[in-house]
Amino acid sequence: MAKSTVSLLLLLMVVHGALVPASAQPCSLLGQPALPVLSAKGDINIGAIFSIHRSALLKMHPFTSKPEPTTCARLNLREFKFAQTFIFAIEEINNNTQLLPGVSLGYKIYDACNSIALAIDSGMALMNGYEKVLRDISCSRSPAVQAIVGESTSSTTIALATVVGPFNIPVISHFATCACLSNRKRYPSFFRTIPSDYYQSRALAQLVKHFGWTWVGTVRSRSDYGNNGIAAFEEAAKEEGVCIEYSEAVLRTDAQEQFLKTLEVIKKGTARVVVAFISFGDFAPLVKVIAEQNLTGLQWVGSESWITSRNLAESKQYSFLSGAVGFAVVNAKLLGLREFLVNVHPNQQPTNELLKEFWETAFQCSFRNTDSGGCTGLEKLSELQNEYTDVSELRIEHKAYTAAYAVAHTLHNVLKDFKSSTNNSKGELPTPKKVLQYMRDVSFTMNTGENIFFDASGDPVARYDLVNWQPAQDGSLQFKHVGVYDSSLPLEERLQVNQKLILWAGKNGQLPVSLCSESCPGTRKAVQKGRPVCCYDCIPCAEGEISNETDSSDCFPCDSEYWSNESKDRCVLKVVEFLSYTEIMGMVLCIFSFFGVLITAMVSFLFYLHKETPIVRANNSELSFLLLFSLTLCFLCSLTFIGRPTEWSCMLRHTAFGITFVLCISCVLGKTIVVLMAFRATLPGSNVMKWFGPLQQRLSVVSLTLIQVIICVLWLTISPPFPYMNLSYYREKIILECNLGSALGFWIVLGYTGLLSILCFVLAFFARKLPDNFNEAKFITFSMLIFCAVWITFIPAYVSSPGKYTVAVEIFAISVSSFGLLFCIFAPKCYIILLKPEKNTKKQMMGKASSTTL
Repeated sequence: MAKSTVSLLLLLMVVHGALVPASAQPCSLLGQPALPVLSAKGDINIGAIFSIHRSALLKMHPFTSKPEPTTCARLNLREFKFAQTFIFAIEEINNNTQLLPGVSLGYKIYDACNSIALAIDSGMALMNGYEKVLRDISCSRSPAVQAIVGESTSSTTIALATVVGPFNIPVISHFATCACLSNRKRYPSFFRTIPSDYYQSRALAQLVKHFGWTWVGTVRSRSDYGNNGIAAFEEAAKEEGVCIEYSEAVLRTDAQEQFLKTLEVIKKGTARVVVAFISFGDFAPLVKVIAEQNLTGLQWVGSESWITSRNLAESKQYSFLSGAVGFAVVNAKLLGLREFLVNVHPNQQPTNELLKEFWETAFQCSFRNTDSGGCTGLEKLSELQNEYTDVSELRIEHKAYTAAYAVAHTLHNVLKDFKSSTNNSKGELPTPKKVLQYMRDVSFTMNTGENIFFDASGDPVARYDLVNWQPAQDGSLQFKHVGVYDSSLPLEERLQVNQKLILWAGKNGQLPVSLCSESCPGTRKAVQKGRPVCCYDCIPCAEGEISNETDSSDCFPCDSEYWSNESKDRCVLKVVEFLSYTEIMGMVLCIFSFFGVLITAMVSFLFYLHKETPIVRANNSELSFLLLFSLTLCFLCSLTFIGRPTEWSCMLRHTAFGITFVLCISCVLGKTIVVLMAFRATLPGSNVMKWFGPLQQRLSVVSLTLIQVIICVLWLTISPPFPYMNLSYYREKIILECNLGSALGFWIVLGYTGLLSILCFVLAFFARKLPDNFNEAKFITFSMLIFCAVWITFIPAYVSSPGKYTVAVEIFAISVSSFGLLFCIFAPKCYIILLKPEKNTKKQMMGKASSTTL
């Protein structure tokens, strides 16, 4: 508190005798005593302070003469209504035989005129009384009142509680909401029946976040109410992830330029939501300027001070406030209050100037003017429709009503225990300290069913109604109840909103959007340098990463079997790739294999029909049929490579491939050896054919094939192939393939096949120029040349091909090498059988005519 304020306090305390010791001589008051504007005597008196006038005309005193009484201007019907509601409660209590039986309550109501100085002056007067002569017992007697109800604004209440607190006199406010008043060390005797702004600020932050508004502007009163309230709101908003674009402060006494400056800041702002934590008196001049400048389209969020103001809602020029939402003190009905209010009349206290001024303000007339505009006293308040007579919104009035009952119940408990003590003399009143002690523990139920008690900070349970301003038929605005906030519930259940009932600002009536940056689905946000955290750029997530939370700061990688979808907001199962029968490449390879089987079957059928002909019988027809059978198996084994790999298919495909090809090459190798042996047998004295007859040929085929079978059995026993999901080759898909199990086993199988092929090629190459008319060796040489060429090129292609193309390369190599063997060995024979039957004779086969060599 400033030094000037402290000096003022000391001066007022001297004037009212608070610092006069008990032993001092009686003295007379130099100035005028502060008198209540409304009063009634009782056994026990309760003080009350309201700002019945809007402003005090304060003057600078030169201290050279007696100061004149301070005059106040502009009667406030709302505050006068608070005072009358308080009187209504006192009279209701006096008529209640259950509460304070045999004790009447009196009241002394002072007018602070919205002035801190007058509030302090009124508080001093209520403590000391207003007698003109101070005696030696003036400071030792009980205070003039047992408790003080008031004041309506936080700043004046802070000053009042600061002065009264050391004297242990309870101060119960009905409308001072500043969270700072909950400080028990600074304000030990303060209580209130209205919730603290601590809860309202958090409720507003939670409300803003609930509607998705993360970019808002704020306007506050430049007072304790506004400064503390918006500070608590900003703290709570930060926890909720809401950012403040601007924060403006105004006061009702500011010049017009200050309001225009605030308006320009609001206009230039990009936030479409404005949180106005501002008192009604400070908000009224601001909205007037806004109406003059025709600023519309903003979504207003209000505090309890103005959100239920009839003066604003009923003025058609403030229609831009349509759609406003905010928290209001819970509404209540007070039976009999309207009848009491309309029965107020100046004739009840003819000497009371306040009642005359009220009458003149209500009816816009004057008792001093006897002409047509003069007051007659015959006017009827019951026929008047204004803020004073309206009892549909009794939110703050009910708190003043509750404050009176809180004092009454406290006194009831005190006197009940006080009278039960035999040590107390008759008529002695309890000390303020005792009253304060009992008020901390008071608990009672109002006739509305609400349970009233104070916590350790002197605060009640915070309950608010969420109201929405909606147009009425007459063009004014009405208050629609759209939700509640209850601090006694768990945190996640405190705010309850019925969003379907809300009418929003703007022409489209849709929920406004107020963001510094648009939301970032499937991206991560990067805060813009030098700006609040709500202003950011959206950075796309990398492939395989997602952001499934709106406005997430990080992207999160998907699990190994999942991949990000196109919008990068969800992980989906990776595409599992394998060579399928249903895709085009699989179908083509299947057709290719079946075509090979078909051709082989036709050749076999042709050979079977001509099995007795020399060209079929030549070079062991049995090996020819076995070779055709093995070629059929070669074509069919390629089909095991197509389709979803399973444990059995993986083991079958490689072993079947290895065994069938060795069987095939063994047959070709046997035919090649037969050609060589046959040539040797034609030499004089050669007996070689008896060592390589049909039996030996069969044994050679079986033996060579059996070696491959043993290799495959060992492979399958030690480390067989198995289905494997390859996650490393492609990041975005899974390659389902057959893992070789033992790579050594696979290469031994392939190497053994290759060794037989090379051996067969070498022998056939040496036999290609033998002088037979039909030398099969040269066709075997050419077929083996194709076979070896295919499988030599297969190795790099197999190693470098990705995914299903690895399988396709292997199938292609199997099919091409099989077709090479089929066409090179059997096509010439089929040509002779079908087109040159005259050459299919033994004479032609054994002819010594020269033949063309390779």
